[in-house]
Amino acid sequence: MTTPQETVERALSLSRTDGCVVIADESTGANLRWAGNTLTTNGVTRSRRLTVIAVAGESTGMVSRAGVTPDQIEDLVRAAERAAQESGPADDAAPLVDAAQAGSGGAWDDPAAETSVGVFEGFAPALGEAFAAAQDASRRLYGFAVHEMNSSFVGTSAGLRLRFDEPTGKFELNAKTEDMSRSAWAGTGTPDFRDVDVAGMAASLTRRLDWGERRVELPAGRYETLLPPGAVSDLMTYMYWSSGARDAHEGRTVFSKPGGGTRVGETLSNLPLRLYSDPAAEGLECTPFVVAHASSRESSVFENGLALNSVDWISEGRLSALIQTRQSAALTGLPVTPGVDNLLMEVPGATATLEEMVASTRRGLLLTCLWYIREVDPQSLLLTGLTRDGVYLVEDGEVVGEVNNFRFNESPVGLLSRLSEAGATRRGLSREWSDYFTRTAMPPLRVADFNMSTVSKAN
Repeated sequence: MTTPQETVERALSLSRTDGCVVIADESTGANLRWAGNTLTTNGVTRSRRLTVIAVAGESTGMVSRAGVTPDQIEDLVRAAERAAQESGPADDAAPLVDAAQAGSGGAWDDPAAETSVGVFEGFAPALGEAFAAAQDASRRLYGFAVHEMNSSFVGTSAGLRLRFDEPTGKFELNAKTEDMSRSAWAGTGTPDFRDVDVAGMAASLTRRLDWGERRVELPAGRYETLLPPGAVSDLMTYMYWSSGARDAHEGRTVFSKPGGGTRVGETLSNLPLRLYSDPAAEGLECTPFVVAHASSRESSVFENGLALNSVDWISEGRLSALIQTRQSAALTGLPVTPGVDNLLMEVPGATATLEEMVASTRRGLLLTCLWYIREVDPQSLLLTGLTRDGVYLVEDGEVVGEVNNFRFNESPVGLLSRLSEAGATRRGLSREWSDYFTRTAMPPLRVADFNMSTVSKAN
């Protein structure tokens, strides 16, 4: 079989346009799925995709195909060149990234990394023990574990040869009572499953199911609310995805400044919080250079290979950066800050656990996760969605029962201005966006008046 490096070199050698970018992605995946305390399926997947981006003057053409064989490479290159010749000038046109601007990666000549079911070697026995404990307690466990390894090889006619092996894992566990009347969920991202505490997560779900033995009906309204790290990730990830500098500069988003420009420099939170991305963040490592298969308002194919560094999106509570390409940076006058595939929030000096925050609550709600999140208004970034798998009433420092679900209406940007407390940062998993974005670490947050707009009939 042709190696991805050989495929990249072959495609570049066939190029006849002014410039060319070739991206070869090699992916393997392993998964376990279970229902009713029993494994149901497991398997391994493998895929490869080749993307060719032809640059003709200021025009580009992109073609991407899976499973390209050696004798199909030239057809792919020619198709990209035809697309470039038929398209108009690209508004993000720029010189391809050179060696001085490029990021670093792994050794170019090494084989593509792979995963296998062996990644679950330590995890699977712990999962089996959790099944047995759940069976004894008349509980049922459902869920899945997925691990993927993607090796990206980027070569350009400007001489770049970069590669990176990016592991992505997630574990989602749902516990239900025997009569299926109560449900609780927990999840986490992981690079290798060695840091997953199956027993601890299962025990926390059992505790929540026990809380649900008492049911309390509450009306819609604004409640003091505790958001665990996963629910914070639900909201902050969407805010991050909505922070494109070009859209903000053009007056389209919550980050647009009235009268023109962006809100960079404005205070968003009275807490001195830091929201940032860092390709080298421990346990959340991700590709340290741009890999852009196509251009968009937040990314550019001309920036393939550009170094990604740590960037503060919010610093000491102030908006300090937006997602920028070189083209949008020229418009806004701000530094070039491309998007990074992780997101972290920290508040200096915050050490409280979620349990300690519950203990200091006179009366409020404790959420588990948010679901079916949709945008209502981009100008304020107002979002709506549902609570799911456990909303609990806290009184005098103790959880006293499970309450009904709600539909919420909140802006994550507006919410930042109303935070009254943050705890210690830990890894969490966004339930809503876990198919796309798993590398997050957030603190639990206390919001004085979270807007539960209506009661939901969802269980």
